[in-house]
Amino acid sequence: MESVWDYPRPPRVERSSKRVRIVHAGVTVADTAGAFRVLETSHPPVYYLPRADVRGVEPAPGRTFCEFKGYASYWDLVVGDLRLSAVAWSYEEPSPGYEVLAGALAFYPGRVDECTLDGERVRAQDGDFYGGWITPDIGGPFKGGSGTSGW
Repeated sequence: MESVWDYPRPPRVERSSKRVRIVHAGVTVADTAGAFRVLETSHPPVYYLPRADVRGVEPAPGRTFCEFKGYASYWDLVVGDLRLSAVAWSYEEPSPGYEVLAGALAFYPGRVDECTLDGERVRAQDGDFYGGWITPDIGGPFKGGSGTSGW
């Protein structure tokens, strides 16, 4: 069992050994064994997928700033006639120390039908801002839920 309270701050990036799949409306929109995960105190891991292993994304309006990784750009997902707004984000020019994330896409698991790690379904981190991926081997409590904004 990994505890998110053992994760570092500033966050650490590491290559994931797990197969990551994302499915929406019956369509596999991402499938990779080349993901990275970002580990940060109080947050479930966030998985970043190589853009070459993702389909159906288009740039979306808006940017945010992370004090560690830099400016994030957002991405819509288009599956057939369906458009989902701001389903993923990326750091096109990440801050020093996070260069490996350049152009990789991180998906909010709660905004698509299914995200899996090695076939195991992921539960989304609470809150609209955070994009952590929760599996039974990740222990909290997790930032993002009601009353946690001051953590």
